[in-house]
Amino acid sequence: MKFYALFLSTLLSSQVHSVFALEPASAARIDEVARLGKHVMPFDLDKTLHIFSKTKTGGLQQVIAKDPRNHSQIKRIRTHLTKIAADFKQADFSDPEKIHGKNMPGLALLRQTQAGDMSIHYQTLPNGAEITYSTQKPELILAIHQWFDAQLNDHDRHATMHSQHHMMMP
Repeated sequence: MKFYALFLSTLLSSQVHSVFALEPASAARIDEVARLGKHVMPFDLDKTLHIFSKTKTGGLQQVIAKDPRNHSQIKRIRTHLTKIAADFKQADFSDPEKIHGKNMPGLALLRQTQAGDMSIHYQTLPNGAEITYSTQKPELILAIHQWFDAQLNDHDRHATMHSQHHMMMP
């Protein structure tokens, strides 16, 4: 058991370095992602914020309206996150692929998930919605973290990492 824990710790530590080795997205890439996102995400990126929070068992993805009185944006956020949570439960990650490309870090492994590999839970928030991704499989935890890093990089001015939930290792 100690060997497995040491192996896992070493594996995650070596992979963590590569996860954060993403080159910053260029302004052209960020604009391209925003343009492509308009075809997938029904809300206005400039009026919303994506928040990614890594956890020991996966992560939390939130999308919130910057103005909590903007009920139109909140409704669009909830509609979109409801759809992608349902798609993701079927291992359908085609929407992120349409925005970020087929080679988006973490996506290949996430597309291979089987029923029971990962729990995906949608929940409304007062000013938007969130999806919690949870798994006990270290390779899927790493894939979720890589996927979050890639989204954070590509969405840049429309996204942030919530540091209180950033718990790669105990």
